[in-house]
Amino acid sequence: MGLLQEKLSKFRLPQMYMERGVYPYFREIDSAQDTEVLMDGKKVLMFGSNSYLGLTHDSRIIEAAIAATRKYGTGCAGSRLLNGTLDIHVQLEKELAEFVGKDEALCFSTGFTVNEGVIPQLVGRGDYIICDDRDHASIVDGRRLTFANQIKYKHNDMEALERELQKCEPDAIKLIVVDGVFSMEGDLANLPEIVRLKKKYNATVYVDEAHGLGVFGKNGRGVCDHFGLTDEVDLIMGTFSKSLASIGGFVAGDKDVINWLRHNARSYIFQASNTPAATAAAMEALNILKTEPERQEKLWEITNYALNSFRERGFEIGDTESPIIPLYVRDTDKTFEVTKMAFDEGVFINPVIPPACHPQDTLVRFALMATHTQDQVDFAIDKLVKCFKQLDILK
Repeated sequence: MGLLQEKLSKFRLPQMYMERGVYPYFREIDSAQDTEVLMDGKKVLMFGSNSYLGLTHDSRIIEAAIAATRKYGTGCAGSRLLNGTLDIHVQLEKELAEFVGKDEALCFSTGFTVNEGVIPQLVGRGDYIICDDRDHASIVDGRRLTFANQIKYKHNDMEALERELQKCEPDAIKLIVVDGVFSMEGDLANLPEIVRLKKKYNATVYVDEAHGLGVFGKNGRGVCDHFGLTDEVDLIMGTFSKSLASIGGFVAGDKDVINWLRHNARSYIFQASNTPAATAAAMEALNILKTEPERQEKLWEITNYALNSFRERGFEIGDTESPIIPLYVRDTDKTFEVTKMAFDEGVFINPVIPPACHPQDTLVRFALMATHTQDQVDFAIDKLVKCFKQLDILK
């Protein structure tokens, strides 16, 4: 056995939880991603999905994906830089730029590779990248790929952010990268204050709208639109794998920045372009966002109902302001145990443990779709009350 194999053979943490019967990952789903799914022949209510508008099984989106596959084939066999650019890629980029209120946009094959490819091209040696300490892993990886000075500040602590900005060289680029909606905790970035500090210290602001698109703002334009700060935010990033019922991602900004990224972002120019099916699906979902605002309204009706219900039943849900509802457990073992117990009761939720959160902040993540019903929410909360009480998480 080589040194690498010897080292990695000692990693047995997953096996420990498997032996206990509470391993919660890679669970197989045998049906479409909907409010109810089939898992090993059993019906389970799905409260672990990011499909906030419930569009993943919409027939119009499915037909758009099928039609694109018939016209263009199953793949593009190359990168966007060379032979992999289709007319529908360009069309989607134009529609996304207009939708989020920016000059131009670039589409990538995944949301993760947007942050991974864009962030390192915006800052260099002597510059600064400044991140909230609960930013998504894709932002963390993008930050690690830069040669800039890397700074983190305490979650949503604007005084801490200002202290870090004060330490920066005035003439250096200062890139503040933040989630619009934090994916585990469900709270929003304090964009009004971040923009104020941007102006005061001549910084640049990059907002990840992965969980804001389709949820906040007019017709789901995101958190930047929600706060009326689209023009003040320099770069807006988003994904297709949540509200847009597909896979992929984009970044939007002014034409000069996008021109630079188009020719320098490595995960754009060296990665195979997004499939015709995924591109057409995202474009059809975007059209539905623009023309059916009632979906967003339904999402907020069920979200507010669930938020009120969890608070009334005594759950600790933190500062969430979104369809992402964290149910704090604050113990890794109990987080896995309650996830398994809920599943046995017919409720799918996601466990959140380090590095996705701090060790003292473990939780289960309960996420809503516009297509959930009050009866489904009531059923799930009743079962979760039972499970939390059995583990003495809820008194």
